Amino acid sequence: MTNLAGNLVATAQHHGDRPAVRLDDNVLSYRELLDAAAAVAGMLKGRGISPGDRVGLVLPNVPAFPVLFYGALLAGAAVVPMNPLLKTREVQYYLSDSGMSLVFGWDGAGDSVTEGAEAVGIDSVVVGALGPSADQLGAAEPVTEPVERADDDTAVILYTSGTTGQPKGAELTHHNLDSNARTTVETLIEIGPDDVLMGCLPLFHVFGLTCGLNAAVASGACLTLVPRFDAGKALSVVSRDQVTVFEGVPTMYAAMLHHDDADSADMSTLRTCISGGSAMPVEIMKAFEEKFGCTILEGYGLSETSPVASFNQPGRERKPGSIGFQVRGCEMKVVDDDGNEVGVDEPGEIAIRGENIMKGYWGRPEATAEAIPDGWFRTGDIATKDADGFYFIVDRKKDLIIRGGYNVYPREIEEALYEHPAVAEAAVIGIKHPDLGEEVGAAVALKSGASAGTDELRSFVKDRVAAYKYPRHVWLVDELPKGPTGKILRREVEAPEGAGD
Repeated sequence: MTNLAGNLVATAQHHGDRPAVRLDDNVLSYRELLDAAAAVAGMLKGRGISPGDRVGLVLPNVPAFPVLFYGALLAGAAVVPMNPLLKTREVQYYLSDSGMSLVFGWDGAGDSVTEGAEAVGIDSVVVGALGPSADQLGAAEPVTEPVERADDDTAVILYTSGTTGQPKGAELTHHNLDSNARTTVETLIEIGPDDVLMGCLPLFHVFGLTCGLNAAVASGACLTLVPRFDAGKALSVVSRDQVTVFEGVPTMYAAMLHHDDADSADMSTLRTCISGGSAMPVEIMKAFEEKFGCTILEGYGLSETSPVASFNQPGRERKPGSIGFQVRGCEMKVVDDDGNEVGVDEPGEIAIRGENIMKGYWGRPEATAEAIPDGWFRTGDIATKDADGFYFIVDRKKDLIIRGGYNVYPREIEEALYEHPAVAEAAVIGIKHPDLGEEVGAAVALKSGASAGTDELRSFVKDRVAAYKYPRHVWLVDELPKGPTGKILRREVEAPEGAGD
C-alpha cells in the first residue's frame, strides 16, 4: 500500500530538524511541516472528508501549499491544485467537474475561490501564506499516520487540455508521483539532504510539484519558495539560501541571464539546473552555463506523465537541443499515425508507457481510450530519435500555446471570445515572442452587422480568464480558413504584422 504522504513521515523521522520549506525569513523544519500537515488532516477528517474525496488548493508558492497538500494526502483525499490567477468562472468549472468536497484558497487571490465554491455549493476555507489559523483548524485530533491507499488510487488531479473541449483532469496515482519523484532524486538530479532546491516553478503545475516539492520531501532537501518569479529576486535567493539546484522554464533562465544584477550575483553554490516546459534555446543554455558555472539539463514531460519522461542525465553524454532519452521506469518511442515505430531520424508522434503514465482523465473514459489506445500514451508531440537514442522535438501536434512556461489552450480562449455578442468565429494561435516563447493571438470574425473593436475584445477576454491567458494580439478578419467539413483550420491562420497594436 502506498500513500505519497508516507515520504513526509519518513523524512520527518530521519531529518526532523532540517529545513523543509522556506519563504524568506519563514522556515518550516520537516518535523514542523509534518505537524502542520497532520493538523490539517485532522481538520479534514473532522469536516467529513473521506478517502478519495477531492480537495482543491488555489494557492501560489507559499508554505501553506505543502502544508495543505500533504495534509490532504495524509487524510487520504485526492488533491486538485489550481492556479491562483484563475477567475471565478474557471474555478467554478474545476470544482464542479471534479466533484470537489472542499477547496482551500489563498487570502491574496480575491473572491474567485469563495464565489466559485458558493456557486457549486461546497465549503471554502481561505488561508494565509503560512496555512490555516488555529481557529480554522479547530480541536480535531491530528492525523499523523497516512491513511492507507492503493498504488493506483488517485493522489492528484491536474487539469490539462488539448485543443478541443473543456480542460480534462489527469488522474495521477500515488505510485505515479512517488515513482517519478524518486526517479528525479535518484537518477536525474541526484538530490540529497544537503541540497537546496529553488521553488520558482508553480507548485500547482506538475513540474514544480514533482521535481520541486515531492522530490525535496523524498530526499530531505530544502525547498526555498518564490511566490511569483522575478529574475532579480531569484538571483538574490540563490545567493542568500545557497541554492544548489535550480528548476525552471527557458524564459526564467533568459531573464536571469540578462538581468542587471547577473554580474554581481553570487551563484557559486549552483550545481545543477533543469529546464522543461518548452525548448531551451541553445545560445541561452550556453551563455547561462558559462556565466554561472553550472550545468543545465533539459527534459521533457507532460501532466499526463507525472511529468518526467525523458531527460539529459548527469554523467552521460548531453546533446544541446535534445530532450535526452527515456528515464527509469518509462518507455518511449516515435510512431506513425497507425502506431508503428518509425525509423532513426524520422519524424513521428512520441508515445510513452510506464510507471509515470496517468490513470486516466477524470470522468472521461472515451478521452482516456483515445489518449491511451494500446497501453501507450499518445503525447501529440512530433519528434525524431537519433541513432544514440536521443529525442528531438520537431513540432507540437496539438495547438497548445506555451506562454512564458504557462500552458494556454486555444479552445478555452475561443470559448471566452464566443461569449461576446458580436463574435461569430474565433481562432486562437501562438505568435512567436523573443522573451516569452509564444504570445497569445486571436483572429476574430464578427457577426453580420455587429461591431466591436480589438481593444474591447481583448478586455472582454481579460475579464474572464487568468492574466497570462488573454490574447495580447487581436485582429479582425472577414472569415477564417476552413476545411472541407467547415472546421476552422488554426494552422492556416496568420497574424498580420503589428496585429492588435
